[in-house]
Amino acid sequence: MVFTLHRYIFRELIKVFIPSAVALTLMLSLGSVLRPIQEYGVGPRQVLHLMGYFLPITLTFVLPMAALFAATLVYGRFASDNELDACKAGGISLLTLVYPGLVLAIIVAIANLILSFHVMPAFVQRAEKSLKADAKQILFRNIQRSGYYKLPPDGRYRIYADLANQRNNTLSGVIVTEVKGSKIEKIITAERAEVNFDPHERFNEVRITAYNTYQMGLEDESPFSAEWVPLTVPFPSLLGDDIKFKNIDEIKKIRLDLMRFDPIAKLARDTYAQFTTELLAEDIAKKISIGHEDASPSSGAAEDTNSFYRLHSGQELVEFTAGQCSVRDEEQVQLSDKVVVIEYDASTRKVLRTLRCARASLHIEGDKFAPTLTMDLRSPTWRQADGSEGLAQRVIIRGLILPKAVTDKFVTTDILKTVSPASINSALQKGPGPRLKTLQNKLQTEIQKTLANIKAELHSRLVFGIGCVALMMIGIGLGIILKGGHLLSAFGASSVPAAVLIVCIMMGKNITKNPYTHASSGIVMMWAAPVLLSVLAVIMYRKLLKN
Repeated sequence: MVFTLHRYIFRELIKVFIPSAVALTLMLSLGSVLRPIQEYGVGPRQVLHLMGYFLPITLTFVLPMAALFAATLVYGRFASDNELDACKAGGISLLTLVYPGLVLAIIVAIANLILSFHVMPAFVQRAEKSLKADAKQILFRNIQRSGYYKLPPDGRYRIYADLANQRNNTLSGVIVTEVKGSKIEKIITAERAEVNFDPHERFNEVRITAYNTYQMGLEDESPFSAEWVPLTVPFPSLLGDDIKFKNIDEIKKIRLDLMRFDPIAKLARDTYAQFTTELLAEDIAKKISIGHEDASPSSGAAEDTNSFYRLHSGQELVEFTAGQCSVRDEEQVQLSDKVVVIEYDASTRKVLRTLRCARASLHIEGDKFAPTLTMDLRSPTWRQADGSEGLAQRVIIRGLILPKAVTDKFVTTDILKTVSPASINSALQKGPGPRLKTLQNKLQTEIQKTLANIKAELHSRLVFGIGCVALMMIGIGLGIILKGGHLLSAFGASSVPAAVLIVCIMMGKNITKNPYTHASSGIVMMWAAPVLLSVLAVIMYRKLLKN
């Protein structure tokens, strides 16, 4: 008889639970795709795919609410129809009647934990892959719709075009701007441009090749024109790389190796590249200054081989000197004051050509952990080995290899140790520059933030999953207590404990993430919510059993 009664109550719970879950899921799923639609202009087919991919995120919140609604409604009706009194008269305990609701609560809690720790992160990654696969379509659709597109994540590069043709990957009437804060750093105008995407494991790379270009740079740089200018920009996570979208295995791996987390890896990559740049600038400045000091008054210092810095490039050898060497803000060594560059054949040591200009730069290209150098000379005069001379608007020498004097200063392969303040201060004689200090501070802040986020995310998922059980038990009790009122009044009353649970979780997460507070206090606050709800449930059922 008791088993039949349990089946009856559980069937009634399921009858309310499933329609409630479906209705809430449909409503919240539409809201989850609003951001991709607004920011990236995804199409109708992509919207349907994203709704499916975001379904586990929605279910994480929907299942507890649907179960709470079903519990209060079913047990409230069960008590108002005097079926509860009839069971008591038959000798069946109230706690025995609560078993079906407790089973549903445990099922929802387990489902919630599985969704938050395993299923939801996997589906978010699928959504990310779907968006990345359609990244080109997103870019072209936004240009067709708005006339421009900001390349994520920070909109530093903006592409404007009069006409976008996705079939042949071309843009016409193109303007590409590089913006830092409120200041425009660079403007490239082009007759047309080709846009190609190179897929990588963690990000896409957008490569823009502009033809018949005219480029304007900083205030101290003169504009120049060229037949084509390549621009390569990483196209990172469109949904945001966040700990809350990681499964439990990924979180454990990140905690053991922070370089597995893309925001930290990106900052470490930028810090490493800037560190390399400052080491290179220091080494160049030391070499050319020693050469100038040792040069005899009768010999031209710019032509004295002692003052030339040497870099290899495959089959070529490049030697250069300058009056001054300094570090630009972003991974660039600036050479100025009578720059002389001599290109040799590496095997025969035969001079290929000599270049002279007022200003040149060396900047890092490629993988920042194993970079190559590119030398950029503006308006140089050149002299070939056969004696011919001329003037060029711009000369670029690519593929230069970092000298051993720089790479030998990296004493460890651990990137985070290499870019630590102690390592950088010991390697750089004059100490880190302003940008390197800023990157160091950002990296340390991001590391602390990530470790705090890991703690907050793990505990919040556990608290929310376990708290669902106490929440449903309170809902059942309120349904029975408020049987004389409207059926929805019990659900409204049970929303108060639900709000307490959510508020405590949010406050606990914020306290845990706050670098100025102890993480343990935030964790205690999160776990205080299910404990408080459990105590409230015990008190409530003791009163019910007495009556």
